[in-house]
Amino acid sequence: MNHDQSRIMTARFASYPSLADRGVLITGGASGIGASFVEHFARQGARVGFIDVDDKSATALIESLADVAHKPVFDRCDITHLDELAQSIDTLRTAVGPFSVLINNAANDLRHALDEVDEAFFERNIAVNLRHQVFVTKAVIPDMKQLGGGSIICMGSISWIRKNAAFPLYAMAKAGVRGFVNGMARELGAQHIRINCLVPGWVITEKQRKLWLDAEGEASIKRMQCLPGHLEPSDLARAALFLAADDSRMCTGQDFIVDGGWV
Repeated sequence: MNHDQSRIMTARFASYPSLADRGVLITGGASGIGASFVEHFARQGARVGFIDVDDKSATALIESLADVAHKPVFDRCDITHLDELAQSIDTLRTAVGPFSVLINNAANDLRHALDEVDEAFFERNIAVNLRHQVFVTKAVIPDMKQLGGGSIICMGSISWIRKNAAFPLYAMAKAGVRGFVNGMARELGAQHIRINCLVPGWVITEKQRKLWLDAEGEASIKRMQCLPGHLEPSDLARAALFLAADDSRMCTGQDFIVDGGWV
């Protein structure tokens, strides 16, 4: 696809005026799907703050967005340390304003077998893939109450639905994310705060391409997806824009599956 074709295709996608100037918090925003979230929200005119441990990728991402209305703000944070996480959220709140949108994106689909799991591995895996979603959500709810509403997007996965092997704790955590969304939807709804689970299929990030996308994987995509081609980070970002914008004002407590028709 040449530059003109790319520009035309981009012009076909929606703009969301309700996202302009809104404070958005994204965890794990320096690379992969998270970086696409940062870019897409910034290009909608939102005030984006994001958390990650990858300083180099975060700096490069911000430099690539020099033309947006509000340059994204990065704060380095290890989400497994809850005191550090709370401080990082406060820092970003000061920089971009109260948060009306949260994307609980940070995760690590590290391959492992149950035989490898000891107490330390268990605690670390759950801290990376589930625990932070609870505590970041808790931290932004006062902002959203103050603002009269908001949108929380928790990243799930089709992996546990499909009964994938090779990462049982990751699958458990992602199933737990869905339970958390269900458990909070009614309570938050009374405050006009929406909470939904954005559920990706196999998104072909650079990490996935480097570590796991081989000929067998390509054959699986072709066989299992209803739609041809690779699922890309931008496909998830555009779904997140809808869930964050006022357009989805009556959507809460739901799975929004973006997987090319895999499940």
